[in-house]
Amino acid sequence: MRLRAPLTLAAAGLLALTACGGSTTDAASPADGTAAGGGLTGTLTVFAAASLTDVFTDLGDRLMADNPGLTVTFNFAGSSALATQVTQGAPADVFASANQTQMTVVTDAGLADGDPTVFAENVLAIAVPEGNPADVTGIADFGDADLTLAVCAPDVPCGAAAEQVFEAAGVTAQPDTLEEDVRAALTKVELGEVDAALVYASDVQSAAGRVEGIAFPEAEDAVNDYPIAQLSDAPNPEAARAFLDLVGSDAGQQALTDAGFRSPSN
Repeated sequence: MRLRAPLTLAAAGLLALTACGGSTTDAASPADGTAAGGGLTGTLTVFAAASLTDVFTDLGDRLMADNPGLTVTFNFAGSSALATQVTQGAPADVFASANQTQMTVVTDAGLADGDPTVFAENVLAIAVPEGNPADVTGIADFGDADLTLAVCAPDVPCGAAAEQVFEAAGVTAQPDTLEEDVRAALTKVELGEVDAALVYASDVQSAAGRVEGIAFPEAEDAVNDYPIAQLSDAPNPEAARAFLDLVGSDAGQQALTDAGFRSPSN
């Protein structure tokens, strides 16, 4: 992949974890995160891939509505940045990655409590500004040096998937910018700063009315599995288990489907 312009990958927020404290308890709340009268308490901290921002925020709101003593906080970013934070000791209860590779970083470090579970799948799609002013038609256009194009950096799941589809399509990509996560690439399209970006199908759906999506057959050569795991040093293990249960429940799976994700095939 050749870049036509110098790139500076933003690293801001890699270790800025102001919203990632552990669980809190009070005199009426035992340390396991459950209230004396039942229900979850304290703080649940979830590290999750940027593409999960909308649907996980909704699921967190549901869990808090059912447990008024619980606060759910999220750290959404590229999965590689999140895996690095976890392995460097950032306090978190749950990690959800946009591919198996970054989850393996965490499991190989012995930081997952049990085996991760694949809870969703996703594929890439082309996002273009409303009206598609550059007349982008498919993945081959990412080899057009006259277009302004955004893809994710290769070390994050959406960037790794992009490299796979470019290879499958026989395209020598000509991106102008490599973004630190998929939502950053999507934002470039929403602002009209690029003619097209490779994002996930779920991201196109989340931005309906602001961007248009173009499906392409080579996307099936890079289907991303999304694994989730409770972390072994979770400050609030009871709430972590409850969140994993919610994600895997019928309601959680329906929310993911509604958000443009696929049900896991395994």
